[in-house]
Amino acid sequence: MTYRPELLKESERYRGRRRAPVPSRRRYAAVLATAAVGAGAVALSTGAAIDDAKPDVAAGEVAAYAQSRELSARAEAAERANRADERASTLAASTADGWVLPLHEYELRTGHGDSRPGIDLTGLPEGTPFAAVHAGTVAQAGWNGAFGYSVIVDHGDGVQTVYAHASKVLVKVGQQVEAGTEIGLLGNSGLSRSPHLHLEVHVDGAVQNPLTWFQKRGLDFDLEIESPYGA
Repeated sequence: MTYRPELLKESERYRGRRRAPVPSRRRYAAVLATAAVGAGAVALSTGAAIDDAKPDVAAGEVAAYAQSRELSARAEAAERANRADERASTLAASTADGWVLPLHEYELRTGHGDSRPGIDLTGLPEGTPFAAVHAGTVAQAGWNGAFGYSVIVDHGDGVQTVYAHASKVLVKVGQQVEAGTEIGLLGNSGLSRSPHLHLEVHVDGAVQNPLTWFQKRGLDFDLEIESPYGA
């Protein structure tokens, strides 16, 4: 006779053994929700860190750009200063024997007769700087009677130029000046009716006709032509 084991009931099949508890659906859903929230928090914190880093990067770029612009501006300013120094040196060298106009964009008046020879340069506001026409030494600077405030420059060889009716003199007696050196400000001092510069040329004490005398040295007051490199 063949022995056949008796089939056990379902309830007896796991007797003596412990079944692993199966989590409920609610608990499983809660775990998934917690994991999702945690992942979201990590993502948010990472995003916040990135967003916080963006302003720092932008601020650094702005600062670098501003520094670059400042360095560029300094370099340009230095270059302009060097060019100005070069022009000044060139002008000083070129005007040592040159003749220049004391003013520009003026109106020319002549015809005072023998009692008051010279030319008047008008049409400019009081306080406009005027310059020496040629290199020389200041022989007079200050009040000068009917001339008001005036400057006289001795150019050597008996030649002197007179600049009258200034509102202010900018040089002192004995000072060396070059052609183009500002020596006074246009004014209305002394016997004068309006702001202007009265200019005369004296040679060995004798008054000259300034228009013809200056033309021989390359200065034309009618056409406003000057000769900074010499006649």
